[in-house]
Amino acid sequence: MADFLPELSRAVPRLADGLLVTIEATVLGSALALVLAYALGLLSRSARPPVRGAARLVVEFFRGTSLYVQLFWLFFALPMLGFRLEPLACGVLALGLNFGAYGSEVVRGAVAAVPRAQTEAAIALGMGPALRLRRVVLPQAHALMVAPFKNLLVQLLKATPLLSLVTVPDLTFQIDQLRSSTGATAASYLLLLGLYFGLAVVLSLGMNALERAAKARAGQEGGV
Repeated sequence: MADFLPELSRAVPRLADGLLVTIEATVLGSALALVLAYALGLLSRSARPPVRGAARLVVEFFRGTSLYVQLFWLFFALPMLGFRLEPLACGVLALGLNFGAYGSEVVRGAVAAVPRAQTEAAIALGMGPALRLRRVVLPQAHALMVAPFKNLLVQLLKATPLLSLVTVPDLTFQIDQLRSSTGATAASYLLLLGLYFGLAVVLSLGMNALERAAKARAGQEGGV
């Protein structure tokens, strides 16, 4: 421990850089996952069987295969096909595809949970499918999505340490360098646990605020 604290003070700039990389991967990965979740979730409810079937196939493939394997395939196998991505881009893409597939089920379930009477009332008012979705269905579905999305966001954050395996200098990578230089395994990984816990708490608080706002907009109890 006597060697750990001086080395930790010298490593603070590197740890800060690693923290920023982890936050960047989390933000970009979750943004991609959100786009894919909405796209695949809505396509999974398409009235056209080929569209619905293709969306379900994509969802089940990325849900049914390991994120670890997907990341390694993008990093090691994709260049053999003539496509080379930067390590961070591989990580963001793997996180987005994997968690986007899980998120699509949240979207699909939330849209299905909106009472059919709401849709029938919108049809009676002469709203087309796109307008009904945008003005009636999604505003009510959003309030149902936020809590599951919060869980997925925290899970995505906890998956970012995998990026260190493909040379992304994230927080886990930098902590591992600190552990190697000091030999203080317990102290290094205890610090890592605390940092990830702090990030998860911040994300949870932010998503709780979004959930209250979404419920308030939908006129549900528990809103602010």
